[in-house]
Amino acid sequence: MLDDTLIQQLAAELDHAEKTRVPLEHFSKRHPGMTVEDGYRIGRAWVDLQMAQGQRVIGHKIGLTSRAMQISSQIDEPDFGTLLESMRFIARAGEVLDIPTDRFIAPRVEVELAFVLKTPLQGPDVTVEQVLAATEYVTPAIEIIDARIEQFDRHTRAMRKVFDTISDNAANAGIVLGEGDPRYRANPHTTDLPWCGAVLRQNGAVEETGLAAGVQGHPALGIAWLANKLAPWGERLEAGEIVLAGSFTRPVAAKAGDLFEADYGPLGCLRFRFV
Repeated sequence: MLDDTLIQQLAAELDHAEKTRVPLEHFSKRHPGMTVEDGYRIGRAWVDLQMAQGQRVIGHKIGLTSRAMQISSQIDEPDFGTLLESMRFIARAGEVLDIPTDRFIAPRVEVELAFVLKTPLQGPDVTVEQVLAATEYVTPAIEIIDARIEQFDRHTRAMRKVFDTISDNAANAGIVLGEGDPRYRANPHTTDLPWCGAVLRQNGAVEETGLAAGVQGHPALGIAWLANKLAPWGERLEAGEIVLAGSFTRPVAAKAGDLFEADYGPLGCLRFRFV
């Protein structure tokens, strides 16, 4: 386990990497004895730094929700990170949202559903039924992931380990939500959430399609898992928070000039462009 001084140092390095847009070498390579718990401690220290700089927590993200991703990351459960106010981008119905590319290092786009809570969820033993009862609405959401810790080692091209991804706030860097279309607010009780799907187009070409059933069979399962995972830390999911349930498409790399359209059919469409 890494000592507290090193945890704070690595969190400060992440903060500097985000500000300078210069990615770091793998923490797991520099500190081969680090653990998953160390990764979360670094991520939490990074969040504390952001809050000290005036940031505000608006929710959480869940990642590695597919079995294939867990196997490739050599982990047997999802991971999670924190959403901050500065990460939120609002796509208004009928308009194209401009997203500044210079906010990111190597942005990639994932298609998800987000749960907006109306009452808290406190683990342990939270169930899917309790998640649905605590949810005000479910909405289409795009997660923008990034690599403040480089995805591939600059020398060996080895992929970063799960410890690195967790340290890096589970790779989260942004979230796109919709506004102005009533379809963006799906009733969690009357909507067949596993069968919610989307088509992701990049510059007019279909890059990805998927169903929310790809998220462990039901997207609310991840929300329940996270509420239970936070319980040992003495934390809970709060009313008003946004929780990203996990991607049901592969990440698609984005660069300046790329126009994306995430069409969720009955739940509406998010349009955004990297500039």
